[in-house]
Amino acid sequence: MYTFDVPLNRALAIAAGSCAVVCEDNRRTYAELGSRCRRLAGALRAQGLVPGDRVGIIGLNSDRYLELYLGVPAAGFVLVPVNSRLAPAEMRAILADAGVSLLFADADYPGAADVKRVLTIPGDYEDLIAAADEGGEAQLAEDDLAALFYTSGTTGAAKGAMHTHRTLVSSALHFMATWPFDRQTRWLVASPLFHTGGIIGTLATVWAGGTHVIMPRFDPDLAVDLIEREAVTHTLLVPTMLAAAANAQLARPRDVSSLRYLSHGASPISAETLRKARQAFPGAELLHVYGTTEATPITTLLPHEELIIETPRVRSCGQPATGVEVRIIDREGQDVPAGAVGDVLVRSPSVMAGYWQKPEATAEVMRGDWYLTGDLGYRDDEGYIFLVDRAKDMIVSGGENIYSTEVENALASHPAVEEVAVFGVPDPRWGESVYAVVTVRQPVTAEELIAQCRQQIAGFKVPHHIELLTEPLPKSAAGKILKRELREPHWAGQQSHVSGS
Repeated sequence: MYTFDVPLNRALAIAAGSCAVVCEDNRRTYAELGSRCRRLAGALRAQGLVPGDRVGIIGLNSDRYLELYLGVPAAGFVLVPVNSRLAPAEMRAILADAGVSLLFADADYPGAADVKRVLTIPGDYEDLIAAADEGGEAQLAEDDLAALFYTSGTTGAAKGAMHTHRTLVSSALHFMATWPFDRQTRWLVASPLFHTGGIIGTLATVWAGGTHVIMPRFDPDLAVDLIEREAVTHTLLVPTMLAAAANAQLARPRDVSSLRYLSHGASPISAETLRKARQAFPGAELLHVYGTTEATPITTLLPHEELIIETPRVRSCGQPATGVEVRIIDREGQDVPAGAVGDVLVRSPSVMAGYWQKPEATAEVMRGDWYLTGDLGYRDDEGYIFLVDRAKDMIVSGGENIYSTEVENALASHPAVEEVAVFGVPDPRWGESVYAVVTVRQPVTAEELIAQCRQQIAGFKVPHHIELLTEPLPKSAAGKILKRELREPHWAGQQSHVSGS
């Protein structure tokens, strides 16, 4: 039986005296980390919490965040990590929906005002740890609820994905089946821990008795400095972070020879960013991780991406991870042949148990034990999966289906393009027309970009209008471009062909 305490217990058995975490000036061994997690459990029970109660956290990445990550579920409570960049109303909605009994926060967040018990990090937190006795072992089962991860809300209101001990620990195993994790692993925690992307490397590193090098907030120069100073071996970045880190390294080279495994996920990546990453970190294997909050998040993996940058396969998100099944189906629920586009379904031990207190929303995405991702894609003859769009982002123009990612890829291939988002806007003749918002790194005209598209994609897919910007596109804290914010002004007072878009 694999429950949330298994990885830490193994680390304590094999690496008690090894460094578990480095965060700014704090360095702790596994023996110290384990003791603090057990005292955290005792402190929470002394607060009157009972198994199943929800414990929230809002804050930047830290060593204490890691302790909550490990200690709360292992003590039988349910962790609710909340995005610290949310608006107060969004924060209030999540905390109320989850029914958070106790909240840890590293600042005074207006959205947390309705929670009765809010404890500060590090002040109240350290007082609790210092005064508490180590709690006894919790009676845990694999299917007990361990955490609620709220979806990013890029296409609508956030929902709490229910993850059990089994789903979270299984995700770490999927990752460990692809990459080696051992006591020499030094994992750079650069992505926000409130996101499921933060859990896969974290639990795998704990299980192996490796070291976490934690960045409170991402800074590209600091990230590269830490790789050099702390001999980082593994990390996971979203594409915008990866591009920034590569630029920082190329501008001021440092010794990054320790970095052997460099993964990215959460949003599409351009070949140009991969080329830069390969140039900046030549000793690292590049790995594309595709998944969703609901799948914790590993679904497919594309290892050794550095070897295929100049091939069509670089557009793939890889093959199903070990322990994961993927199907591509049509609207009738039947599997489609290789090359045909359909809905992407996933089945694995790491798929969520459903959405918290939302049975109707759960029924919309679960097909028995298969999860409907909301992505459209196809499979080639060797089982590589290619995503063509989010179902909600597909543009229907004059009866033709246009996949926004295909247009984005054509635009991103121009050297002047830094970021791009493509979506549909109302069109009196065609129903929808293709609209692009592009952040540029050097001067370029819309006409030049349109000419670039005409060389690569059919005429009906070419943007009717391109909006050029010099500032970054709006993103969620997980690094995903918020197309909803870009699209909404164009659809004000009108009904999109996609409900909830």
